[in-house]
Amino acid sequence: MAGHPIPHFQNDAGHPLIEVGVKKFMCVGANAPFDHPHEFLDMGDEQEIICPYCSTLYRYNSELDAQQTQPDGCQFVVPAE
Repeated sequence: MAGHPIPHFQNDAGHPLIEVGVKKFMCVGANAPFDHPHEFLDMGDEQEIICPYCSTLYRYNSELDAQQTQPDGCQFVVPAE
């Protein structure tokens, strides 16, 4: 997540649900070239939100930190150039 002040998450594996430790984040869909526009999502007072582009369901989990996801590996990492 280096280079992003707001956490970014991806769903290459097509998980039906991804738990995250933040309520404000960006969904990128899958990694490039299969990504979608980076969509800012804000759960507000809710515990879940669905990305309007890829339909991934994200659920807030207070036991996770900002870089963790459940299942593991759904953090978006900028490729090294």
